Amino acid sequence: MTVTGTTRNTEELTLTFVTEFDATIEQVWGVWADPRKLERWWGPPTWPATFVRHEFVPTGSARYYMTGPDGTKAHGWWTITTIEAPYRLEYDDGFADDNGEPLAGDVPVHAVVTLDEVGGKTRMTVVNHFPDADTFDRLIKMGMQEGMGLALGQIDRVLSNL
Repeated sequence: MTVTGTTRNTEELTLTFVTEFDATIEQVWGVWADPRKLERWWGPPTWPATFVRHEFVPTGSARYYMTGPDGTKAHGWWTITTIEAPYRLEYDDGFADDNGEPLAGDVPVHAVVTLDEVGGKTRMTVVNHFPDADTFDRLIKMGMQEGMGLALGQIDRVLSNL
């Protein structure tokens, strides 16, 4: 399992995941930069993702949907706010309508991904910053912590098939 730690901080409104991989920083960066690799792990195993747009540049946007076991589609979007390849990625992540456009009134979560070399491995830390306590509570109740943990747990398989 790649996830080595998960921390939920209700005071700072953050949900943090720490993962480690037997891969280079550049290889781990590639699982974010390449939409076909991203599709192989984004979303829990029973809710695989399809990226229909993936503009991996600052101010770029991504549009995706995850398909559930019964065929239900949950749409999402990103706006990339920072790229410092291959060490840092920041993006806003929110819910989308059936056309992939942000839902009116939805307040996104801001995610910060950092990659560091530690003892010959790559440590990836993902910190999700919630805009308010209501959004934090709602997404935790929806299963974000469990779902993201399962999603991140799929990256080793993606890296082993480079």
